[in-house]
Formats: sequence, C-alpha cells, structure tokens
Amino acid sequence: MDASGIRKVFDLAAKMKDPINFSIGLPDFDVPDVAKLAAIDAIKSGHNRYTQTQGIAPLRERLRKDLSREIGRDVGDVLITSGVSGGLFLAMLATIDPGDEAIFLDPYFVMYKHLLSLVGGKPVIVDSYPDFRFRADRVEKAITPKTKLLILNSPSNPTGVVMSRQEIADAVELARKHDLLIVSDEIYEPFLYDEANGLASPATAYNNTLILRGFSKSHAMTGWRLGYAAGPEPVIAAMTKLQQYTFVCAPSPLQYAALAALDVPMKDAVAAYRRKRDLVSEKLSRKFEIVRPGGAFYIFPKAPAGITASAFVTKAIENNVLIIPGNVFSERDTHFRISYATTDEKLAAGCEILCSLA
Repeated sequence: MDASGIRKVFDLAAKMKDPINFSIGLPDFDVPDVAKLAAIDAIKSGHNRYTQTQGIAPLRERLRKDLSREIGRDVGDVLITSGVSGGLFLAMLATIDPGDEAIFLDPYFVMYKHLLSLVGGKPVIVDSYPDFRFRADRVEKAITPKTKLLILNSPSNPTGVVMSRQEIADAVELARKHDLLIVSDEIYEPFLYDEANGLASPATAYNNTLILRGFSKSHAMTGWRLGYAAGPEPVIAAMTKLQQYTFVCAPSPLQYAALAALDVPMKDAVAAYRRKRDLVSEKLSRKFEIVRPGGAFYIFPKAPAGITASAFVTKAIENNVLIIPGNVFSERDTHFRISYATTDEKLAAGCEILCSLA
C-alpha cells in the first residue's frame, strides 16, 4: 500500500508559493458562523468529554427524523462517525471476513481499495469507462459467491457523475438478486446541479442499504471529522461496537455544532459550485475529452493523446497547477482529477494553463 497520492500533492502545495491548487476536495467556503458559535458554546459549556459511542441523542434523533422523511421509511438508529471515512472503515470491519469480496466501479474513491485490503477483503473493480456510468451487465459478471458488498458513490469522487434513477434501480435489482449489502457513499449528496428531485438513493427501494453521509463537504467541516451512518440494525450495531475499540466517539463539542448546522441553508454554496462546474466544463471541453459532472466538485478529464496522465500532471505541476493523476483513483493512467473547489479566478487561470499545455 502506497501513501495517498492526493496527500502527496497536498503536502507539495504547502511548500509552493501561491500554487493554483486543484488537488484536494476542500470547500473554499468556511464553516457557517452559526455552527462555529455552537461549537464555541459547547466547549465553554463543558461538552468536552466522551459522548456515548453512537453519538449525542439530539443529533442522532434529528438525523433519523430527517433521513426517514427523505427515504420514505424509518431508517432506524443513526451512528455518528468520525467522518464518512470512519464510517467506511467501520462498515468494512463489520461486514468483511478474510477473502470476502466487495464490488465498486473504476474510477473509485481512493479509500475503498485500501480499506478492503486492510480488513482482509478483496476489491473487485468494475470498469466504467468511457462515460463512468453504472452498467448492470458488467457488474453482474463480477459477482461471485464470495461477494458481500456493492459500494456505490453518487455523486462520485473523482468523476462528479450522479447515478440516474434507472441505474439505482438496476443496482438494487442486482443486490436483491444476489443478497448483497449496498454501501451507499453519499457524502456529496447536497452538491447536485441537474437533479430537481434530490439524490436518488438506493435506500428508498432497498432496506439492505447502508447510507453514509457527513458534514465535511456540505458545511466545510473537513477538519471536524463528523459523519453518520444509517442502515440495517445488525450492521449499525456491529459498527457501534467496533467504534468502541477504534474511534471511541466522534468529537464531542462538534456534534453539538453539527446539530446547529442542520438548520443552516447551504443553497448559495451549491449555486456557487454549479457556476464553477459550468465554468470549468466550458473551458476544459475546448481541449480535453470530458464527462460533464452532475454533482460533487470534481471533473475527470482525459489526458491529451500520446501522454500518460501522470506525465501530464508532472507538466501541470511544473507550471504551478496542482492536479491529481487518475491512477490514484483507477486501474488506468489515462485521466486526471481536478477539484474545482477554489475561487473562480484561480479556476479560470488554471484551466487556461492546462489548455495551453494540451
């Protein structure tokens, strides 16, 4: 297991003078003031000790109520996790025995492959090129008697692709047919740019779905490490037990801040990122082959013909633009990831440099 390619570039950025940094999924807006003040108040009020392993009751109850209304059924107990990354780790610890398999699409979020290896599981990676869509026939060919999990990520990191309602229905049909647990990584759920009716979640049609969401992207709380999980009672119970021996609990005062953050509308931030999506798509499409993202804040262009993505990334970094090679997220080295979570000015300047290099 190599060190994270994203973190390598992130560390590089810290040593450079004013780079155009498209490398990491770090929102460029700040935590809402309401949440900051709630965190300060919680600290001053003495909420600095361990909470229950599963998190504070007011936050769990509010999330259960909101999620149940959205999904259309009672989602059951909610577990507060140390970020969605913590939720993913607990989910795999709870469900994967040595030799068990989990399926996900290529390109994929970097942690899936390595977390599975850590717990003794086998990642089974299904190609989704060239358009990064879910194809049930490709996925079904990868299912074996050892398959336990089908991991979905919509909106996707690194592609920004949002699964359609038909694709979700196809995934649910496969999971039901083969008795799989769907792990639905929905951390970018608020960032939808073309969906008027909200995110299509498999949990609305399939009870054997583990929903993973959090506050890192929606409210810019990346350093606060707050996520949550809801799903089948035996899975949540096992994850809660395992949290006792790993993370212990999510940060105590920040759970109270997250409760306050739930009442802060973030529509302006989503609208701003929709404009950024439009800007970067328009500029890059002049020189690169792209799939227009429908959510999150990433785009995954194809490197110019005749050069690997890694080589192109090296050229970009030499020109003060930090991007991530696609082989960090993929079995291929043909594309690169841009995070457009930065200012419009830097977006425009960086895109011009990349187009000139192409």
